[in-house]
Amino acid sequence: MPFFRPTRRRPPSSDTGSSTPTAITRRCLDSALACARSAYPNEFGGILRADEPGRITDLLLLPGTTAGRRHANFQLRMLPVDLGVAGTVHSHPSGALHASEADITLFRHWGRRHIILGAPFGPGAWRAYDGNGREVHLDVIGRPEPGSPAGPRLYEPRPLDRREAAPLPALPDDE
Repeated sequence: MPFFRPTRRRPPSSDTGSSTPTAITRRCLDSALACARSAYPNEFGGILRADEPGRITDLLLLPGTTAGRRHANFQLRMLPVDLGVAGTVHSHPSGALHASEADITLFRHWGRRHIILGAPFGPGAWRAYDGNGREVHLDVIGRPEPGSPAGPRLYEPRPLDRREAAPLPALPDDE
């Protein structure tokens, strides 16, 4: 017997209240951006968790999540039994920061805040959405890492035990 789940729209009153996150920690956002950069050119997907009311603090990576250039499939049955799940985060390698119809369907069923990250996955390359797919504002709490006002430092290999080594050549593009 097929399972029927009607498409629903959340009433506007459900987006208010103390349990709806209004902020995200810098550490959590930077972790999501780093995961998206690491997964590029494939999509990345994760779950957002709010420890404190109104503040997203953690990024959960679900076992079995699969990703390709145009999809990220969550294994939502692997979610921990946890009342702190606040929403989802996923990347769009194309750089588009708008929600697709598939994104909005996911948003309506899981959590109250959702983040889409766009290439090149820098400090401003993200947008937050509510359960109906409308863009919302999330405050970012915390400071960037010292010495890097634009966000976390990217790894740059450096020569070890050689004082005057030549710089490494750039790697060729795959495409």
